[in-house]
Amino acid sequence: GGVGFTQYATAAYTDNILDEYTYYGMDYIKDKYKVDWKACSPADKVKPTQEVVNDIAGEVTLNAMEQYEQFPTLMEDHFGGSQRAGVIAAASGLSVGVATANSNAGLNGWYLSMLMHKEGWSRLGFFGYDLQDQCGSTNSLSVRPDEGCIGEYRGPNYPNYAM
Repeated sequence: GGVGFTQYATAAYTDNILDEYTYYGMDYIKDKYKVDWKACSPADKVKPTQEVVNDIAGEVTLNAMEQYEQFPTLMEDHFGGSQRAGVIAAASGLSVGVATANSNAGLNGWYLSMLMHKEGWSRLGFFGYDLQDQCGSTNSLSVRPDEGCIGEYRGPNYPNYAM
């Protein structure tokens, strides 16, 4: 939950930066896992294990955080934390999703990135906006009777806590 509104504006506003972090992830999966993202083949996909999610999302997240720290005006431009968190998580989720061809693995790459971001910088946003970007990680692979369907059935934006 909570990935919809953040990405609604972030993708357009942070275009080149989001591209940079995503291309870093694409280069990483090509070098390490031999996944050619320019000519995807079912034979190239990586088995979506927790170790793969941890590796790819972790690498992309740490690289992006280092870039923000290296260029303070970039960090200032992506104000409040929510934009930074959204950009980093989007690049991480995309990288995992492309490598594994699995939407749930990509979504878990997103949430792992959010948790790493919060651990590294103590918060994701200002005021109450911390919650919206991390609240779905606990149920992204759970099917409990009171919550309904798994991600493929309900979509990654249900429930959309950010709205």
